[in-house]
Amino acid sequence: MSGGLLVAGTTSDAGKSVVTAGICRWLARKGVSVAPFKAQNMSLNSFVTREGAEIGRAQAMQAQAARVEPSALMNPVLLKPGGDRSSQVVLMGKPVGEMSARGYHGGRQEQLLGTVTDCLEQLRGSYDAVICEGAGSPAEINLRRTDIVNMGIARAAGFPVVVVGDIDRGGVFASFFGTTALLSEADQALVAGYLVNKFRGDVTLLEPGLDMLEKLTGRRTYGVLPYAHGLGIDEEDGLRVSLRGAVRESVVAPPVGEDVLRVAVCAVPLMSNFTDVDALAAEPGVVVRFVDRAEELADADLVVVPGTRGTVKALGWLRERGLADALARRAAEGRPVLGICGGFQVLGEHIEDDVESRAGAVDGLGLLPVRVRFEREKTLARPVGSALGERVEGYEIHHGVARVDGGEPFLDGCRVGAVWGTHWHGSLESDGFRRAFLRQVARAAGRRFVPAPDTSFGALREEQLDRLGDLIEQHADTEGLLRLIEGGAPSSLPFVPPGAPPQPPEPTPSQEATP
Repeated sequence: MSGGLLVAGTTSDAGKSVVTAGICRWLARKGVSVAPFKAQNMSLNSFVTREGAEIGRAQAMQAQAARVEPSALMNPVLLKPGGDRSSQVVLMGKPVGEMSARGYHGGRQEQLLGTVTDCLEQLRGSYDAVICEGAGSPAEINLRRTDIVNMGIARAAGFPVVVVGDIDRGGVFASFFGTTALLSEADQALVAGYLVNKFRGDVTLLEPGLDMLEKLTGRRTYGVLPYAHGLGIDEEDGLRVSLRGAVRESVVAPPVGEDVLRVAVCAVPLMSNFTDVDALAAEPGVVVRFVDRAEELADADLVVVPGTRGTVKALGWLRERGLADALARRAAEGRPVLGICGGFQVLGEHIEDDVESRAGAVDGLGLLPVRVRFEREKTLARPVGSALGERVEGYEIHHGVARVDGGEPFLDGCRVGAVWGTHWHGSLESDGFRRAFLRQVARAAGRRFVPAPDTSFGALREEQLDRLGDLIEQHADTEGLLRLIEGGAPSSLPFVPPGAPPQPPEPTPSQEATP
């Protein structure tokens, strides 16, 4: 086998990431050497590979599903939004600058096609199969000319395409048909069929619609995946969980001690790597929710100020909403606060930023004796250390360089009283450290909470990935998927009119869209 497959979607968040991970885990369990690939990813949740490259966390998760080491080849282009109209472009794991939507789609994206196809070919030469994930929808006809992540990469590689639709949103039949009918004849020739995601109920009631869809399009459905609760696999975009009161999915288990611990995560603008709190949500008796009002911190035993791609913007947001004052009161009362990366930076005394926001000198919240200066070169690292008597592993992704002038050392950051700050993402995934940290939080909060002695975040993650593999193995036509991966799209797929419309003229600056 030396083939591949592109998993496209009718919309963003249709389930492409989890389906790709599920296919990777299913193939890996069969003994197939498989790698994930996403040519271009837009995400504020990223990860650092062992060679020091920054890629999307979703691709790192998919690599784990495939049981291989993540690499920059798996996500050669990463876009990290920094505002409504611009993103930082990360190429082969390293930032190469900020670019507007018009600048990127106006030519830069086309120039990257050679890079992404080279990466894909390297993966194809090293693995039996490559499972590609698309972005958004392949029927974004305004962007087709410069597309390098959906039909552009499928055409370049000759890969068959399976389109995923989220039936829980409704309109899945229209979405499947419309997606196909808006593609050109050459693109349609690679669209082999569909995969329904998040179905609830009796699948026999759906089958007549699937039969009619096949008659209309000449394409079959390769599976109906049921709605699965509590997967909590790394999402690509933190913006949609920033709504007040959103609760992080976690295991349903009672606390080991007499009390639960309540964790409030400040849903700061451009929130990045909010997956840091997944390890907390996995603990029995720990309830994690995202908040954006000061009064919601009142009953929290721990407040987390997470990472952000806009440290100065997040600082202003905290002040505007009264959260800054609430954090200061907590610190004065000895109630726990944890700042991670950008959240650590805002807790400091002073920020010099001529890189990210270009705001210059800005006063921080003054809760930690730290001064931060933003450098153009981004720190990308996989540190290992110890804290609270336990070994800790993490990863760093930041432009801000912190100078610590006091407090107790804490993961290359510091601690003052019940306020902790560190640039290390992922530290709470170290089980012994997480338990020791939660014991300190419970003591400071006056809670009779006891961490479970045997919670393994790594084992829970493996269980979730196995559940994704089970979804594919039990509810998809795996023989049909194997035929696509090995032999490509069927040659008899019919054209569904009307096909792609003529390319629109270049937009004027006032019509620019966010990438």
